[in-house]
Amino acid sequence: MTPQLATLIAWGALIISWIAAAFWADRAEKRPARREEWLYRGLTVAGALLLFQGGVESSSATHRIWALGVGGDWAMFALVIAGMAFAWWARLHLGALWSSSVTKKADHHVVDTGPYGLVRHPIYTGFLLSIAATAGQMGSVYALAGVLFFVAAFWIKARLEERFLRVELGEGDYDAYRRRVPMLLPLGPRG
Repeated sequence: MTPQLATLIAWGALIISWIAAAFWADRAEKRPARREEWLYRGLTVAGALLLFQGGVESSSATHRIWALGVGGDWAMFALVIAGMAFAWWARLHLGALWSSSVTKKADHHVVDTGPYGLVRHPIYTGFLLSIAATAGQMGSVYALAGVLFFVAAFWIKARLEERFLRVELGEGDYDAYRRRVPMLLPLGPRG
C-alpha cells in the first residue's frame, strides 16, 4: 500500500464515521440564516475537489511539483492521522453539542476544556493539519489550492460561529473565552 492510498482510506473512514456519529447530536434550537452558510460550504466543496483532484493518481510524477519520498510521504500520513485524531477528540469532547452547521443546542454553553482549552475551533485545527499534510503528500498545485480554499472556508465558518455564539451564549462569557484561548493555532493570537 502506498502512503497516498493509506491517506485516501483514512479520509474515507473519517467521512463515514463522521456522518454516522451525527446521529447522536442534539437537535438544533437556533441557527443563523442559511444564506450565511453558502460561502463556507462552497469553499469547502471546492477545496475538497482540488485537494483530491485525481485521487491517488494526483500523486503521480505527471501531477507532482515536488516529491517527499516514501519516508516523507509516510510522515505526512502520520500528520494526517494526528490531525484526524485531534478533530475526533474535539468532537467527542463536544458530545451532543456538535453540529455540522453553526447552531445553538438546548443547554448550549461555552466549552473551554479539553481541546477547547487549547484552541477555540479544534475540529477545524485538526482538519487543517490533515488537509495540509495531505497536500504535502500529494505535492500538486491543485492540492495547495485546495488548502487555501479550506483555510478560507474554516476561517469564514469560525467567524460566523463566533458571532452567532457570542450573541446566543452571552457576550461576557464568550468574550472571556476568546481572550483566554486562541482561535486555530495553540500559540496563536487571541481575540
